[in-house]
Amino acid sequence: MTEKRLTLALMDPPYESANSTTALRIISVALQKGIYVNVFAYEGAVCLPIKDQAPHANPVKGTTVEEEDPPTTKAFISSLLEISRENSLLTWVNCGLCVDERGASNVVDGVKRGSPADFLKMALESTNTLVIPTK
Repeated sequence: MTEKRLTLALMDPPYESANSTTALRIISVALQKGIYVNVFAYEGAVCLPIKDQAPHANPVKGTTVEEEDPPTTKAFISSLLEISRENSLLTWVNCGLCVDERGASNVVDGVKRGSPADFLKMALESTNTLVIPTK
C-alpha cells in the first residue's frame, strides 16, 4: 500500500448531531490533501445523501429559504463526490440492508450500495479507519 487511505464508518442520520458534519469536514480535508477516502454509511447515515432533502425557510426569524441558504448533507456529499470524480479519491458506500429498512434508495449520483463486507474490505485496505458512532 503506497498511498494513504482513510476509511470512515458513519452511523448518525442527517441533522441529529454534529458527528455527521464533523465527518464530512474530515473527508473534505483528507480529499484536499490527496488522501483516498472510503465511507461506509450504515444505520441512519444512509440518509445523508438522500436526494429528497429540501432546505426550508426559518419561520421563527421570518426569513425565506433564499435568505437562510441552509446547507443540506446531500449537497455536501454531492460536492465531495464531484471534487473527487476526476481522481477517484472518494468512495461512498451505503449499507444496502440499512437502505432497505429506511426506504433510503433515492440517493445522489456516485453513492454505491453495499454490505458490511464492503466495510471490512475497506478497513483492511486502509492506512487508518475511523468509526464515528451515534450517542
